[in-house]
Amino acid sequence: MTSRRDLADAYQLTRGLSLRLIASLSEADVTVQSMPDASPAKWHLAHTTWFFETFVLSAMPGYRTFDPKFGYLFNSYYEAVGARHPRPQRGLLTRPSLADVLAYRAHVDAAMASAFEKGALDMDAQALVTLGVHHEQQHQELLLTDILHLFAQNPIAPAYAPKRQNERGEAAPLSWIAFDGGIVEIGAGGEGFAFDCERPRHQVLLQPFKLASRCVTNGEWRAFMQDGGYANANLWMSDGWAQAQREGWKAPLYWRETDKGWETFGLRGCEPMDWSAPVAHVSWYEARAYAEWAGARLPTEAEWEHAAPDDAPERTLDFNALRPQRAEGDGLQQMFGDVWEWTASPFTPYPGFRAAAGAVGEYNGKFMANQFVLRGGSCVTPTGHVRASYRNFFYPHQRWQFTGLRLAADQ
Repeated sequence: MTSRRDLADAYQLTRGLSLRLIASLSEADVTVQSMPDASPAKWHLAHTTWFFETFVLSAMPGYRTFDPKFGYLFNSYYEAVGARHPRPQRGLLTRPSLADVLAYRAHVDAAMASAFEKGALDMDAQALVTLGVHHEQQHQELLLTDILHLFAQNPIAPAYAPKRQNERGEAAPLSWIAFDGGIVEIGAGGEGFAFDCERPRHQVLLQPFKLASRCVTNGEWRAFMQDGGYANANLWMSDGWAQAQREGWKAPLYWRETDKGWETFGLRGCEPMDWSAPVAHVSWYEARAYAEWAGARLPTEAEWEHAAPDDAPERTLDFNALRPQRAEGDGLQQMFGDVWEWTASPFTPYPGFRAAAGAVGEYNGKFMANQFVLRGGSCVTPTGHVRASYRNFFYPHQRWQFTGLRLAADQ
C-alpha cells in the first residue's frame, strides 16, 4: 500500500507535469479542438482537476466548489454525475480562459494539499486519489497526441518542441522468439495499482507461438506500401478496406511525401523519415493488413503479456526524444514505450470482471465493445504509467495515437 506521503508526492509530481506540458502553448493552442476524438489542452487540464474535485473533495466537509458551472463543462462521460457539454464542441469553450482553468487547478491543489496535511483522506479517498493520478497521466498522453493532431492541420507545420539532432542508424535485425504456450496467468494481481479492466488475474490457454523481437519499422512499412499494400483488398478486413477507400489512406498518418522524399510530422515539426524507427500512427485495420501481407498475424493480448519481460526498460515520455526510437540489442525490444502495439484481442471483460459501484464504475467497463486492445506504452506515455498487464484500447479506425505493431506467428 502506498503511504500517504508517497501519494501526496505522486499527486504533486503528476499535477506539475501537466503544467510543464502546456508551458510552451498559447491561449489559442490550448483552446482549439482539431476533431471530435481529440480534446483541447485546456479541457484536459480542467477535466483532470474536475475529477479530484468531484470524486475526492466534494465529499469533504467545508470544501468550497470553485465554480458550479465547471461540473457541466468538464465532465467527460460520467452519466451518474450529471449532464455535460457535448464532446465535439469542447473547442468552442473560449471561456473560461486558460488563466481561469489554472486558477481552478490551483484552488483544487490547495484543497488537496490541506487534506493530505491534515490526514483527512480515508482509505477510500486515497484509492480515488491514486486512480485520479493515473487518470491524469492518461490525459497527459492524450494532451500531447491531441496537440500533435491539431498542429498537423496547420499548413505552416508548427512544432510543439524545438528540433533536435536525432541519432540515425540501423534497427536491430528482426528475429523470432519462441514461447511454449500452455496454461498461463494474465491480468493484475492483488498488489499495486491497476485499472479495473486489468483484473481479475486469471488463467488462459496459449498454443505455442513466437513474437517478433521488435516492432515493425518505417522502412518495412514502406516495402508494404511499395508492394501495393494499400491497394490490395485481399489483405484487408472489409470495414478497414471501406475506411481506407473513404478516407484515401495511402500511408500512415503524418507521413508526407515531398520532392525530397518522405518526411514525417511529429512533436518537433517536420523531420526526414527515420526508416529504422517503429512505424506509428497506424490503425488496427492497417496493422492487420500489414501482418497479413507479411505472412504473420497480430499477437493476442495474452501472448503479449505472457512474453513481456519483467525487467524490460521503459522508453516512455522523454522531453529529449518525443518520438519513437529504433530498436537496439538482442531479445525482446521495445516492449514498454516507443509505440502502443495493436493486438488481435477485442477489448472485453476478463472472466469475473465487475465494475466498481458508483460513478467510477463507468471508468472502463462501459467501453468494452467494438474496440481493440493495445499493449506496451508509447514515447509520450508518462514514465512509470505502464506495466505488463496494462490494457489500452481504441477503435480499429483510429490513428492519431502513437500506435504501431509487432508481428506474431504460430510455431
